[in-house]
Amino acid sequence: MDIADINELWDRVTGTQPEPELWLIVGAAVVALAAVAPYGVWRVARNTITIAHEGGHGLVALLTGRKLEGIRLHSDTSGLTVSRGKPTGIGMILTAAAGYTAPSLLGLAGAALLSAGRITLLLWGATALLLALLVMVRNAYGALTVVLTSAAFLLVSWLTEPDVQAAFAYVVVWFLLLGGVRPVFELQAKRRRGAARDSDADQLARLTSVPPLMWLILFHAVSLTSLTGGGRWLLDL
Repeated sequence: MDIADINELWDRVTGTQPEPELWLIVGAAVVALAAVAPYGVWRVARNTITIAHEGGHGLVALLTGRKLEGIRLHSDTSGLTVSRGKPTGIGMILTAAAGYTAPSLLGLAGAALLSAGRITLLLWGATALLLALLVMVRNAYGALTVVLTSAAFLLVSWLTEPDVQAAFAYVVVWFLLLGGVRPVFELQAKRRRGAARDSDADQLARLTSVPPLMWLILFHAVSLTSLTGGGRWLLDL
């Protein structure tokens, strides 16, 4: 690959693409909703949200100076991120808070890119994040799910027409925005039944002495605000 090819590739990644028709944007939202609302479909699709959830823990752990030991993703859509460092303090608090907020915030960032016409940049950026995450995955099922997800982004980025890339990108972003809402309600329901007493909200309560309910309210606020703001950007309202 010579300099001209590199420049052409850079221009392709960083350039803008035309905004798709409104029907495609709305259709992408309907497809994403169909992956989130029915329990049978959600049980499979939730694996993607778990990737974002655990990736959020891992990224913030690194950004706050903690040592990331590894990430595990399980077939029941649960996950575990292990990091080393001071067991208390702002770094640990931010790391614990990053999981339930990560899918929604990633969706919001994706909506900002799409509203600016950066479809290719979104697809390539997501691929880069997934490949970086793959390095830290420590179990076979987790590696498989990340590889398959990365492959989907790569294949769409390289082999499909712009309209297909746009449709895929909008479905992904809508899915992150919508899929970031449901896990918080699920966690709230589990805690109401007396389950999930070692959840992120409970860990944050132990770290800060702020009740778990307040952390749930924060998670709800982030997910619903991201959905509202991101949706407005995507629909150009």
